[in-house]
Amino acid sequence: MFFVVRRKKNKRGRYVHLGTGNYHATNARIYTDYGLLTTDKELCEDVHRIFQELTGMGKMAKLKKLLHAPFTLHAQLLSFIDDEIALAKSGKPAQIIVKVNALTEVQLINKLYEASQAGVQVDLIIRSICCLRPGLKDLSENIRVRSIVGRFLEHTRVYYFSNAGNARIYCSSADWMDRNLFNRVEVCFPIEDPALKKRIYQQGLLNYLKDNQQAWELQGDGSWIRAQPKAGEETHNAQQYLLANITA
Repeated sequence: MFFVVRRKKNKRGRYVHLGTGNYHATNARIYTDYGLLTTDKELCEDVHRIFQELTGMGKMAKLKKLLHAPFTLHAQLLSFIDDEIALAKSGKPAQIIVKVNALTEVQLINKLYEASQAGVQVDLIIRSICCLRPGLKDLSENIRVRSIVGRFLEHTRVYYFSNAGNARIYCSSADWMDRNLFNRVEVCFPIEDPALKKRIYQQGLLNYLKDNQQAWELQGDGSWIRAQPKAGEETHNAQQYLLANITA
């Protein structure tokens, strides 16, 4: 993240950029990330407080919109999953979609197993390490895991919770790993603009769940099988779809 204060005449403007990656020059040439540039007053104030927290060696910053590790992020993710579990148990549709580079944190894995057993549909797009086993009877039957390997090195972190039709969509710099959630300062920011929410949901999540050319699907025994188009199904390449739509 970065924070800019700009003075013009007698007014002060604040600008914040929040991203799913970092600002390392070499990484920026390789990784594919999301970034949000905003003047939202509450987000700007939250980022200001995090920088004060980092430079002042003080107490944990109290934030309005941002979730941040190692303080509030992990607990809030567990709470969001609990909300989906409650929806499923009450007979309402419930869905979780998570796109991260790795999933290794035990409490979140166990909570996703609990969600699956409650009837929540869980779709995980995990580029590399995944310590969760999908599709196991009475444990993870409602969980699907896939990895996309293609021209671009996927690096976006997106968390989606259906929330009874009022979807929660967050982007973050944090993978679901112990080091990110407990040993680093990481930020997680809400996507609130309806157009951006729709775009990330459709292009950044559903698009990747439809991929049947570059996707690999994790099996319950730990093996990976390359996704293939089903009978009568059109081929779909998530990254090529984005290239075609972005450059159109």
